[in-house]
Amino acid sequence: MAHIHGPGRDGRPAERSPGRSREHGPKGRKAAGARRRSLSQNFLTDASVARRIVRAADLPEGGLVLEPGAGDGMITSHLARGNRRVTAYEVDPYFARRLSERFAASPRVRVRPADFTAAPAPRGPFSVVGNIPYSRTSAIVDWCLRARALRSATLLTQWEYARKRTGASGRWSRLTVLTWPQFEWALGDRVRRDRFHPVPRVDSGVLRIVRRPEPLLPGAALADYRALVEAGFSGVGGSLDASLRRLYRARRVDAALRTAGVERGTVVAFVTPRQWAVLSCHLLGIEGGQVAGKVR
Repeated sequence: MAHIHGPGRDGRPAERSPGRSREHGPKGRKAAGARRRSLSQNFLTDASVARRIVRAADLPEGGLVLEPGAGDGMITSHLARGNRRVTAYEVDPYFARRLSERFAASPRVRVRPADFTAAPAPRGPFSVVGNIPYSRTSAIVDWCLRARALRSATLLTQWEYARKRTGASGRWSRLTVLTWPQFEWALGDRVRRDRFHPVPRVDSGVLRIVRRPEPLLPGAALADYRALVEAGFSGVGGSLDASLRRLYRARRVDAALRTAGVERGTVVAFVTPRQWAVLSCHLLGIEGGQVAGKVR
């Protein structure tokens, strides 16, 4: 999304502020500000960041890419430069209209004035790239994880959210562990908050969610794996081993913990995805323990 004043960083004319034509009066600015707050809109103002995000997305030539919260088209314009099909979603009617006008001559760009999370997922392979509203992060991530044909999602989120989901602080979230056998979560560049307008209170970060070509555990075992993780994150007893002892005999839990390298009393948030994979192989009797060693 764009909101740039003055010369562009690459020497090209800078994009105008999205509110110049219809919102420059006091009432217009007030209405625009209220709308942006209600929709959690923070427009990316640095074209170089948009280029880095698109490069990090590692999009296939000719592939389909969906962009949630396209805004004024800062990222859209870079997505459209490749030989790709782009569907840009924008729930704000004002910006949806501007996008439609801006990309009217681009046959590979389709603008959808709709809520991205209410849209059906494509049946064929596709990727998701976008500077998403902070308030809609969880809903958009959940939509991506449910989409069976999703290849990857490259999302600009709050920095701490990206760190939390990727284990960058040494702690692992329940959602990451639950989906790790099928998805790799990776932390990309940090983006300073002054690269947006309005300027948010916190920095942002690039979050990459990539579907693995093959799950790290056998498909038939994934449901049992998820049930085991849910039990481990139940919080009963204050530690992972205390929670697991409610389901398995103490000796079996102790042996699994030793094999996975998890000390007794370890809080569940500090158990890595690889350790979870090893635990599941031992506690669930999953064959192919070598698979667990592939989890990074």
